[in-house]
Amino acid sequence: MHSEAMDAFVAQVDAQTDILQVVQSYVPMKRRGNRYWGCCPFHHEKTPSFSVVPDKGFFYCFGCHAGGNAFKFLSLIENITYFDAIRMQAEKLGIPMPARERTPEQEARDRQFANLRQVNKMARDYFHNCLTLTRYGQPGLAYFAGRGISKETIEEFSLGFAPDAWDMLSRAFQKREVPAEVLLAAGLSAQRRQGNGLYDRFRNRVIIPIADIRGRVVGFGGRVLDDSKPKYLNTPETILFNKRKLLFGLDRSHRAIQDAGYAIVVEGYMDAISVFGAGVQNVVATLGTAFTQEHARLLLQYAQRIYFCYDSDAAGQKATLRALSIVQRTGAEVRVIVVPDGKDPDEYIRKHGAEAFRKLAEKAQDLYSYMLQHALREFDAGTPDGRSRITQAMAPVIADAANTMQRQDYEKRLAQALLVDEGTLKDNLKRAVREAPPEETMPAVAPVRQAVHRADSAEQKAGRCIIRRVWQQPELLEGLADDLPDEAIADTVQKEILSYLRQQAAAGKPFDAARAAAELSGEAGDDLTLALTEDTDPDHPEHEVRAYEDSVTLLRRRYLERLRAAHSRAAQAASEAGDAAKAMQELAEVRTLMQLIEATQEA
Repeated sequence: MHSEAMDAFVAQVDAQTDILQVVQSYVPMKRRGNRYWGCCPFHHEKTPSFSVVPDKGFFYCFGCHAGGNAFKFLSLIENITYFDAIRMQAEKLGIPMPARERTPEQEARDRQFANLRQVNKMARDYFHNCLTLTRYGQPGLAYFAGRGISKETIEEFSLGFAPDAWDMLSRAFQKREVPAEVLLAAGLSAQRRQGNGLYDRFRNRVIIPIADIRGRVVGFGGRVLDDSKPKYLNTPETILFNKRKLLFGLDRSHRAIQDAGYAIVVEGYMDAISVFGAGVQNVVATLGTAFTQEHARLLLQYAQRIYFCYDSDAAGQKATLRALSIVQRTGAEVRVIVVPDGKDPDEYIRKHGAEAFRKLAEKAQDLYSYMLQHALREFDAGTPDGRSRITQAMAPVIADAANTMQRQDYEKRLAQALLVDEGTLKDNLKRAVREAPPEETMPAVAPVRQAVHRADSAEQKAGRCIIRRVWQQPELLEGLADDLPDEAIADTVQKEILSYLRQQAAAGKPFDAARAAAELSGEAGDDLTLALTEDTDPDHPEHEVRAYEDSVTLLRRRYLERLRAAHSRAAQAASEAGDAAKAMQELAEVRTLMQLIEATQEA
């Protein structure tokens, strides 16, 4: 794709994008002066510190210091790349992507993805209409009613029903000119073993559409209405559908996960639908597979706490332990919601209600407590062999403690539970860690944003004032280079911004917020946004001019003072080394710098 066409495309999307409208679709905002304020969606706060300045096209949070334009906001809140945010906004605005040159193989693959997404969308509507608009759906409606699934939840998840017929979907879709190979590739149909033709994969089952993070249907889950086997049937693996990389409901729940600060993971999509329908929306489910590292990576992009709520029977406890072993080395805070009476979350909510389930979540056990209770149930602490097995089970958890104090607390609690001496226990724990098989670890995952107290220095404030004026008047850069070369800027982030602006000006490119956000580092992009959105006095532009001049003077004086100190140290070192000529040369530099510093003080 030609860069000129792409630049024009981005400029068009940027020009037609209203940042306030974009932000308000996610965050309630209230106007105060020339800004709109709300609670930041990227970190947890009760007092609004998140602001939007519509006339400048930027947002900035004074709590976690996230900032940028509308595309940066979308990339953060939707957890997508910056360019995907532009593309998503373009789709909403109806602005077509510029054509790009593609190889025949790439075009064929793009068509395959597009065809599968289209047929999955058609199948979702087909199953949903069968459930809600035809007599075929009566058994499915009865099943959902028996599970306490409301009509609103049915609509929310586009739940459906596959009729008790061998090839109703296959025949209907082929009449609509959907090729057989597309139905087969999507996993909606299967080839008959004898003779030609297709038959439906899903028959006489309630249907749950499964979407990717962007809400695009990638597959389906079907549940029988009786005790037939298999109880659950998913779409087979396709180029769109990979159970190890998908979490049911994440497309709907990721913002609730961010708001709550934690994700609840349940075993199946019916549990997730029930919990979500009861109003607890920060919930996801695995798709008939064990919790994987890919699942953990997905969730850690939205919150650092993961709560597991699997069935409380033996199989559920085993699955919980397996999931905990995956997550415990990620740096996440892991907890377990224990559902009493051997119930699963769906049954518990139907019997006790959503509020009771929320209270269970509030009492969720930390990783150590859950693992210790499980080990004490599994092994006899009254025997040497039992104590050894309990110690082996707890050793990895204790070794991964966040800090020394926490580890010491864990060791003390375990020693008390086993009625053994702490010194002996520590020796046993060390031996257990040495003898344990190596575990696969996950690469670090970027945490969600945290509120950070920012105490800016006078130099940093001056630097932002200079950046703001240069952005407004690029011609100032030429004179600025004489007073403040790159090495004069002590703040590395502001140095990156000013160096970038010099490069843009040298290339004859106008300053563009969208391009800057894409090309600067994340920290530099945030600082540029703060500089451009800080309040100024539009009624008295001479104040801003004076502030710019004072800022340049301040940074120049600090720069000269650093140089003077460096030459003074060099003069002293030369003198101590007996190099009188070098010492005199350095002292001459010091005197010159003193004169320049005095000149800045007089200015």
